[in-house]
Amino acid sequence: MLHELFAADELGALESVALNGFVDGHDPTTGRPGHIFLATVMSPRSSFRDLHLAQVDAGSCLSDALRGQLSARPDQLTPVRPSRRPQDVGNRVVAHGSDEEPDLYDMDPIAFENLVAELFRAMGMQAVTTQRSNDGGVDVDALDPAPIRGGKIVVQVKRYRNTVPPTAVRDLYGTVQDAGANKGVLVTTSGFGPGSHTFANGKPLELVSGSELVDLLHRHGLRGRLGEGGRQAAAQPTPSDPNTRLPDDYNVLGMSWTGSVALDVCALVCRGNRVLSDDHFVFFNNPQTPDGSVRALPAAAPDKAAICVSFDGLPSEADRLVLVAAIDPEVNADADLSGFTDACIRLLDPGMAEVGRLEVSDGRIRERALVLGSFRRRSNGDWDFVLGGKGYPGGLEELVQDFGIVVA
Repeated sequence: MLHELFAADELGALESVALNGFVDGHDPTTGRPGHIFLATVMSPRSSFRDLHLAQVDAGSCLSDALRGQLSARPDQLTPVRPSRRPQDVGNRVVAHGSDEEPDLYDMDPIAFENLVAELFRAMGMQAVTTQRSNDGGVDVDALDPAPIRGGKIVVQVKRYRNTVPPTAVRDLYGTVQDAGANKGVLVTTSGFGPGSHTFANGKPLELVSGSELVDLLHRHGLRGRLGEGGRQAAAQPTPSDPNTRLPDDYNVLGMSWTGSVALDVCALVCRGNRVLSDDHFVFFNNPQTPDGSVRALPAAAPDKAAICVSFDGLPSEADRLVLVAAIDPEVNADADLSGFTDACIRLLDPGMAEVGRLEVSDGRIRERALVLGSFRRRSNGDWDFVLGGKGYPGGLEELVQDFGIVVA
């Protein structure tokens, strides 16, 4: 059947074909008439084209080469879950000869969910959209067949123009736990603030922003854009690019410590004890402030982390730059800061020559985040360093809330 469909498509419009084999019967849970699926497969044209059909075993080819499923006991009508059904397609229409990419902002919500499901399938997973009601907060059910790292994935889709609120990330985490899933993925056309990223860090959650979604679609042969302008522009070099040349008015803050504990070193541009905005929190998912006055840099030995700052370029309303360190839960989920000792901050000029050294407090047992210290603007415009030392058992999530950042 797959061969006949691809062969009949002389224009090459079919990128893939989903085929389900079923018998009519009665649902054993409800007793109502329905289809009992005994075989299912979804095959991209490229995968099917590489097969030598005259020499394959049909069952092995379907289940192994094409990653389909066959009923373990077809004589007892043991069902399989179909990879895709007609109702999963929604209202998508094939357009021949059109080079215009669909605007994800304007796409029908059901079509957008189907596109996300199609992306997961293009990445080698099984994925189906859920029913519109009683879906338990899940828009796409996905299954990663990879051993060890794979498993059940629940996907939520948010077609937003504004930043996704942290509460949506917390809700996704609850859905992952309720569904017994291995992972949760939140896909949006917009983006996420530091509160969302902080909450997701160290949890089985993945946040996919609009720009990342467009990149994934293009890399897997699918189409989509965000607003006017078609494809997204190529990514610009980030401040962490080692080839980036620092202007003369920047200093580098190089941080070192002994011990094997893995840390995230972050900076907050504040007025008093409140960060100016979410975008003025420089951390692993936000490598610079909007004006570029504070940026993350790759560290050079003997430092383990580095941040560059233009004190003259900081916003006029800012009166302090706070430096913090927190346990990286991806590397050492159960660690605390007792392994953070002999820490110091080296003040470097743009040529990376040391011009000063600032001592900071050691970490303590049961604490997972620490304020290293802060540079404070004085009335004459000079910046002085004030030693920190306040620790947080709740890690970075607890710390940033102290500075006014809303966490999921």
